Amino acid sequence: MGKVGWWISPTFRMADDVWRSLKIALDGAICDKNEEMRRIDLRGGGVIIVRSGHDPDALRGSGLDIAVLDEAAYLNPSVWTASIRPALSDRRGEALFLSTPRGKNWFWSLWMLGQNLAQAQWKSWRFPTLANPLIDPAEIQAARDLLPERIFREEYLAEFMADDGRVFRRVEAAATATHDVGPRPGERIIFGVDWGRDNDFTCVAILSVDRRQMVALDRFNEIGWSLQRGRLAALADCWQPETIWAEENSVGGPNIEALQAEGLPVIPFNMNASSKGSLIEALALALERGELAILPDPILLHELQLYSMERLSSGRFRYSAPSGEHDDTVIATALAWHGVMNGSADISFV
Repeated sequence: MGKVGWWISPTFRMADDVWRSLKIALDGAICDKNEEMRRIDLRGGGVIIVRSGHDPDALRGSGLDIAVLDEAAYLNPSVWTASIRPALSDRRGEALFLSTPRGKNWFWSLWMLGQNLAQAQWKSWRFPTLANPLIDPAEIQAARDLLPERIFREEYLAEFMADDGRVFRRVEAAATATHDVGPRPGERIIFGVDWGRDNDFTCVAILSVDRRQMVALDRFNEIGWSLQRGRLAALADCWQPETIWAEENSVGGPNIEALQAEGLPVIPFNMNASSKGSLIEALALALERGELAILPDPILLHELQLYSMERLSSGRFRYSAPSGEHDDTVIATALAWHGVMNGSADISFV
């Protein structure tokens, strides 16, 4: 009788990706397959079923010879402890855990068992992307240049990092800029604007392209949109920015259109999970490497130091301020830095 194996991925989408790859890789050995169940029957009698681990209880009950827990660090630990481990007992089955590190969570604990010579049933290895001969070293260097150190070390070096959730490092070391009241002759200026909602603040971060530093920061709330636009227009009249990068989501859209109609060089930035990640990671990298000096503003430093990230089951990061805290200075600064790094656009509004 052939053996029964399950491949378990954290999400349905990831399971679908594995399912498609397995069908291609095993094409010549398949005697039957069931698309709905994601089941492959092999000519030798073996069975492979691809499952999603989103609901650990749905994985209970079946006896298994082998289980592959893909991106195990992103699975609920009960997938292993309450469902898969018992399923392997009847047949004295085996398990293989594959994953990018996700801090020092339960996957790290199992990996450490494999490093303990007294745990003869466990073996573990670490294979950084650098060791993959199929990956161009230039691609790895490009990632190193673009990603904050913590993310690069986890994603490319396969290192288990202490999971404190902080996004921005060397914040106080970066707080060396001084506040100016206007631009220096010939200085190029970029604005970043985060619009306030409800109890949030509207914030304008002002950066010098030439000096790579913050030169002013304005933050206000509890005034109407027309007054907020007027305040921003007054700042623009003083600083003469090349571009103003403003979040366009929700209330941002109408405000941006009104400012563009007045001739201000506003560029809308659509904030979604993907674009926000790139925006925040670029600012984190700049502060980490000392490429941007910021003002020693207590609210800015507080928001940067509290800003956190959570890795989702999809492998993406969710960036946000803790509950009850604000992030307006963070987003405004990140938008302005985005403008510095991407240059000014040749735009005009009529």
